Amino acid sequence: MSDITDYERRIAAALERIGHGVETLARPVAVPEPDPVAEPVPPAVDTAELTALREALESERAANAQLVERVRAIKEKQDSTIGALERRVAKLTAQLEAGGLDAAKLRRANTQLSDASQALREAMAAALPEPHLINKAMLAELDALRALRASDAAEMEEILAELKPFLTPQPPEVANA
Repeated sequence: MSDITDYERRIAAALERIGHGVETLARPVAVPEPDPVAEPVPPAVDTAELTALREALESERAANAQLVERVRAIKEKQDSTIGALERRVAKLTAQLEAGGLDAAKLRRANTQLSDASQALREAMAAALPEPHLINKAMLAELDALRALRASDAAEMEEILAELKPFLTPQPPEVANA
């Protein structure tokens, strides 16, 4: 019940404000006399000037839309370039790791070859040719040659990977003006 009385009170207050507003609008408004010392009031804007301003606004909006489109295109190109560079870095990192493994194999094989050759030289100096030392030296030399061949093949793959973009025909680029 108190809600109804509250609503009635609010409606009555609103009607009273509306009545005061209508009375204010019904009273004549006094136009202030222009002050001779004050700045003159600028004349009303003519329609030709308004039309020119609207045309200028539209041309600026069109230029802004073109700039937004260019920025979007540049951002897309930048994103694709960054993606391509990231893929290339990943590929080169994998090649570097593979080259490091090949180099480690080559060092290990060369160390074995050097050890086997040293043992063979010592046996020959003592005039005790031992067939197992000759076999061991030959196996170490074969391992070194295999590692060297694998290293050469990996290096050749890297060279071919770098040359491949130059060997495939590229579509002509269209210049955007």
